[in-house]
Amino acid sequence: MNVLVVGAGGREHALCWKLNDSQRVDRVLAAPGNGGTAREAVNWAVPDDDVAGLVALAKAENVGLVVVGPEAPLVLGLADALAREGIPCFGPCAYAAQLEGSKAFAKNVMRASGVPTADFAVFDEPEAARAYIRKKGAPLVVKADGLAAGKGVVVAASVDEALAAVDDMMVARSFGAAGARVVVEEALAGEEASFLAFCDGENFALLPSAQDHKAVFEGDTGPNTGGMGAYSPAPVLPEDRYAETAELVIRPILKHLKAAGHPFKGVLYAGLMFTAKGPMVLEYNVRFGDPECQPLLMRLDSDLVEILLACAEGRLTPELVQVKPETAICVVLAAPGYPGAYPKGMEISGLEALETGADALPGVKVFQAGTRADGGRTLSSGGRVLGVTALGATLAEAKARAYEAVARVHFDGCYFRRDIGDKGIARGKT
Repeated sequence: MNVLVVGAGGREHALCWKLNDSQRVDRVLAAPGNGGTAREAVNWAVPDDDVAGLVALAKAENVGLVVVGPEAPLVLGLADALAREGIPCFGPCAYAAQLEGSKAFAKNVMRASGVPTADFAVFDEPEAARAYIRKKGAPLVVKADGLAAGKGVVVAASVDEALAAVDDMMVARSFGAAGARVVVEEALAGEEASFLAFCDGENFALLPSAQDHKAVFEGDTGPNTGGMGAYSPAPVLPEDRYAETAELVIRPILKHLKAAGHPFKGVLYAGLMFTAKGPMVLEYNVRFGDPECQPLLMRLDSDLVEILLACAEGRLTPELVQVKPETAICVVLAAPGYPGAYPKGMEISGLEALETGADALPGVKVFQAGTRADGGRTLSSGGRVLGVTALGATLAEAKARAYEAVARVHFDGCYFRRDIGDKGIARGKT
């Protein structure tokens, strides 16, 4: 069959790469794709938020499966539009996609289904939010309700910071319509982990745990980004706790959405905080994380097409998901200034050399994110430019391989964190 991957990031490059391993795939298409997907697929200049254009492309190219990378097209109803045309889609309907598209919707579903999460309140008026903040005191977390590219969250250590976040989101509208409503919740203390499950509307199959690094600077300092690196598994959530954790945070959501008449089909991503009271859900995403997708797919030892079709067709079994025992890590190389303003069009070197290039190292794959092909050159086109990903018998070995590869890649002003995976290595030693 022909498979269409929707999106333009490192996650989508990884999906195209893994889909090409399947014997069931004739062609992989990417819309709009990037410089990396161009190596694995045929890029089509259709934006990922153009629902009608994507449906038309899928019909014209006889696509047998659409795999949606980012959240925006799901929130806009791409899966629903494809279903009306009889085209299988890996990704939830618009109603279920509100788990990510609306923080308030997600928190209310968690409350209704008994999922452990931080106490919260939802506000449509800034003055009511300010009064609540003054009454509760700090620390608090202020979240824009709508999609804000992973940046609409402020962890406020003081009341003044929380009030400023409300003004920024609700009055100044720094995140546009996404900040018209805010969620204010208690701040949780602990270590985070990402827990993803393939879902077919009723059944689920678990992926290994992972841990993302969202802060731009080392030591988890500085502003939040889309993610500066990730690794899997995360020792804070070991394999012997997967089943009990899934019963807490995956199954109740599937039961709730099925009962509501909108079964969840796709990948359900629970962002967890491991607190003194146990795991609590910070948020849900309705798609693969980026960059968590990269190390997870490096570890996946199954035919990805078989899994995704089983999800879309309601016949998923846990046995379909087999995982390599190795650890995997992804280090993101970002443009200078990211997540603020950053330059574009910088030439990337070190990718192609057969003997000294990063991709020539065993167990290493460089996934391209903010890139574009320019003749024989690869140029930067985004804030997160590359995701250098490596396998290793241990996390320390995977980290060493990844950073060896990082040293062989260059573009002007390239920035990356040097401590990706350190928390996992330290926890593993204890």
